[in-house]
This record gives sequence, C-alpha cells and structure tokens, in this order.
Amino acid sequence: MRRLLAATAALAALVAGCGSDDGSRPGDRPRLTVSAATSLTSAFESYGPRFAPAIVRFNFAGSDELAAQIRQGVKPDVYAAANTKLPDQLFEEGLVEKPVRFAGNRLVIVVPADPEDVSSLADLGRDGVQLAIGAEGVPVGDYTLEVVGRLPPSQRRSILANVRSEEPDVGGVVGKLTQGAADAGFLYITDVKAAERQVRAIELPRELQPNVEYAAAVVRGAKEAPAGREFIEDLVDGVGRDAMRDAGFGPPPGR
Repeated sequence: MRRLLAATAALAALVAGCGSDDGSRPGDRPRLTVSAATSLTSAFESYGPRFAPAIVRFNFAGSDELAAQIRQGVKPDVYAAANTKLPDQLFEEGLVEKPVRFAGNRLVIVVPADPEDVSSLADLGRDGVQLAIGAEGVPVGDYTLEVVGRLPPSQRRSILANVRSEEPDVGGVVGKLTQGAADAGFLYITDVKAAERQVRAIELPRELQPNVEYAAAVVRGAKEAPAGREFIEDLVDGVGRDAMRDAGFGPPPGR
C-alpha cells in the first residue's frame, strides 16, 4: 500500500504539471501523460520521441497498480496494460474510453544467462530450485498461474512450492534473476530482449502458451484526450506499431 500511495502521489504531481497553459509547452504540442505496463518500457521509450503530435511523458509500473491509481482519481491521458482484463474493467466502471487491443506477446521461462539448475519446464519443480514470478493480479503473474494451472496436479504443486518471490511487475522478476536471487522465472519474450543478454529464454510448449494481449484506452476526463487517441491509433497502425515490432512484440492474437 505504501508503494502504491507513493507511486500515485508521484503520478499526480506529473499529471498536474502536464497540459498547463502557463507557456511551458514548446509551440503547440501538448504534453501527453501515458501510464503503461513495465513490460512496455523499451517499446514506448522508443515510440515516445517519434510521436509528433505531442511531447510524451511515461509512468511505468505494474498494470494493476496503474489501474488502482486511476480508480483513486489520478488521470493520465492514456492507460496501456499488459492484458485486456484491467482496461475492460475500467471501461465498465466508466473510467476509460473503449479499450483498443494493440499488441501480443509470448510468455517464456527465463533463466540467468549462465543457468546452472534449469534447462526445461520439468526442472522448475526440482528440490532447491528458486522461482521468481509475478504476483497474482499482475498480468504476468496471472499468465504464469494460467500456465501452471494447466499442468498435472503433482507438477503444479512442486513448482508452486518453489516460488520464493512474487513481484509487482516484470522488472522485479528480471531483478531477481540478474541479481542471483532466483534460478528461474516467467516473463515475456520481450523482457528477454530488453535485458540485453543478462537472461535467456526457455520456450513453453505450445499447448501451455496463454494468449498474451495488450490493450490501451484514453482515460475519461483526460486533458489531452485527442492526442491520446492519436497515440493509440499509431500503436495499431503507425510509428507506434513499428516501435512495438522492433521491441519484439507481435500483433494482438487473432490478427
């Protein structure tokens, strides 16, 4: 809760400083505030400077934490999540405009670059293996539990018994792996690319792979709603889509 309150206060301060009419805007370009899932960091930091209609500022955190901020009254212009569930919930609550699906990803097992104990899914349940996963309610954590839930009961129990850390976002899982605090974890394939050879991926069997889909929406009452809609449109078909592809993302499942 303390972490959420601190993050909310920081974002509120950022939003308060955006979109003002005190002459702080360069030319006619508005300042667009985007709250986005941590797994979007690399792609969005590449996309932001290329988005001509506005100067973009990002707030990266777990999708669930960002949704909680919006429910508490913080109003970024755009909310981009690593699932469709949270944007759809906020839409049903009248807090965002209709969400747009804009990207897909792939869940993988991730190990340090020089793993010692894990080379396959079967190894995750071995005695002594330490796992770091996303917390329940965080998209990467929910996708992980979906995968584990499809395994035979004995294998599922042994894997869950090895979980030593439940992190608030993908950055926490990456940190545990690169610091030697975990032997393996579950992340998106794009996180492996962003980690620049500090970790490596082990693919999941196709039948276990969840549908990892990202959605974004303009927040109702946002100061820069028109620019926010353009930002999302470009994620679907424009420079944003190109940035997503370059970072390793694919199209939404089914497209």
